[in-house]
Amino acid sequence: MKLLSQIQDAATETAQHVLVSPARGTTIDVLIEHLIAATVFSVVGIIVFVFCLILAEKLTPFSIIHEIGEEHNMAVSIVVAAIVLGVSIIIAAAILG
Repeated sequence: MKLLSQIQDAATETAQHVLVSPARGTTIDVLIEHLIAATVFSVVGIIVFVFCLILAEKLTPFSIIHEIGEEHNMAVSIVVAAIVLGVSIIIAAAILG
């Protein structure tokens, strides 16, 4: 019982320290760090997104660009829109962790 209360006290102290402790560095340092992280994640997300679209183009037996651009095929447009939304949701979930 005593060990349990010691563990709870240590956990409470740690939680209070984490909640009260200030951010690392100055405000500008934290801002720059977050801007760099956002830029890196955005670039990686866009690269993965473009790769998935190219992969979808290669896997289909027809040209998606030709079907949408020249034939005005609405069904292919809806399928590509679903692929775009699905990949975007997956990338966003991966970035958010």
